[in-house]
Amino acid sequence: MALPLMKNYVNGEWVESNSKTIGDVWNPALGEKIARVAYGTKEDVDKAVAAAKAAFWEWRTTPPLTRARYLFRLKDAFEENFEEIARVLTTEQGKCIDEARGEVRRMIENVEHATGVTTLMCGYTLEDIAKNIDCYGHRQPMGVFGAIVPYNFPGMVPWWFLPYAVVCGNTFIVKPSEQVPMTQTKIFEIVDEIGFPEGVINMVHGSRDVVNAMLDHPDIEGISFVGSTPTAKYIYERCGATGKRVQALGGAKNIVAVTPDADLAAGMPSLITSFFGCTGQRCLSGSILAPVGDVADELIEKFLFATKVMKVGNGLDEQTAMGPVVSAAHKERVLGFIEKGIEEGADLILDGRDFKVPDYPNGFFIGPTIFDNVKPDMTLACQEIFGPVVSIVRCKDLDEAIELVNTRGFANAACLYTGSGGAAREFKYRVKPSMVGINIGIAAPMSFFPFGGAGDSMFGDIKGHGQEIFHFFTDTKVVIERWF
Repeated sequence: MALPLMKNYVNGEWVESNSKTIGDVWNPALGEKIARVAYGTKEDVDKAVAAAKAAFWEWRTTPPLTRARYLFRLKDAFEENFEEIARVLTTEQGKCIDEARGEVRRMIENVEHATGVTTLMCGYTLEDIAKNIDCYGHRQPMGVFGAIVPYNFPGMVPWWFLPYAVVCGNTFIVKPSEQVPMTQTKIFEIVDEIGFPEGVINMVHGSRDVVNAMLDHPDIEGISFVGSTPTAKYIYERCGATGKRVQALGGAKNIVAVTPDADLAAGMPSLITSFFGCTGQRCLSGSILAPVGDVADELIEKFLFATKVMKVGNGLDEQTAMGPVVSAAHKERVLGFIEKGIEEGADLILDGRDFKVPDYPNGFFIGPTIFDNVKPDMTLACQEIFGPVVSIVRCKDLDEAIELVNTRGFANAACLYTGSGGAAREFKYRVKPSMVGINIGIAAPMSFFPFGGAGDSMFGDIKGHGQEIFHFFTDTKVVIERWF
């Protein structure tokens, strides 16, 4: 049976790319091909931008409340298709079904938050800035925006940006990851049923050629990106060269510190989820476990036990706690980091290299892996691994843990498990990362707070979702007015 070919969605229609380069979409648990996707071209992007540009003015002059009503209908449609979206997501990405459901829920929450446009897009005024002169600040949409999004959250991440751009009166183009195009294809089938005006929301599949065409296109006003730090830097630089607005969210090296007075029993489930949830393939995953002082031995013993009883398997199995990594290539990359840790002298206390899932011999599985006595200058402690590999760096005190956080270069998230309010305040006050968890292992903001890090984890000055996102997708026009 021929595998389905993912199509682009342009100007309200499903269209095939003119590209002759076709990629494969895999089921990571089975290690089998399940679909195909065209690696699109500059011409595909040109068609989408032309459609979005043509639709802009009529959509821009549509009242914000009317624009929001499309999102209200879309939210209801997403709820009706909730489970199907989650299952498509797990099938092509590999994460556990409950993780996929959580992702779809966060996607919907961004749609809900964006419906607050009539408050969040408001401008401001001041009478009598001088004698008989008044001043107004109007937030106005700008035109065509685009998002270039990663494989690890194929449902949620595009919707950190799309609903806000569109409800503000802009038009939009999504480029999903070529590794996981099926989730957004399913989502756009639902979008199509809602009946947005033609050209307002578009999708172009592809790889590097599509990315570069979007970055260079003169009619795209701004780009939102989530992915690795090298690519985030590249996109930031290219957008600067072409005068685009840009928010480029990069990689991470998140530290989770634990003090001796932490409640280990209460915190252990979220600690395990922090490091092994989504198979470590998320920018908020714990990467370095940093026991502070004499808690180390007890923490490691309990953490190791909880890890060993975790079920690894197909994400569609409701009992599975950790699925495969996304691809065979990524599996080899993560295994390379494990070999590097051994070479550099870290103590491998749980080895996931030869992990087998009996019913899925061809899946892209890596078992949970834990290194102890990792030094801060080792590769394991410096580079983003993006897999189920935990590096334990023992710290003598809280100051040393904070220093560890602040010397990684990345500054996405940091977490502290503690029973001390004073320690918690000191930690959150001094660490560089922009997202901090206290007795929480995944410092994930809700849609009404901003998402994004600092340092090498964020390029640009306006982060994802939250209230600030309305600033990214609008220009403030200042009107200074006097009447005689």
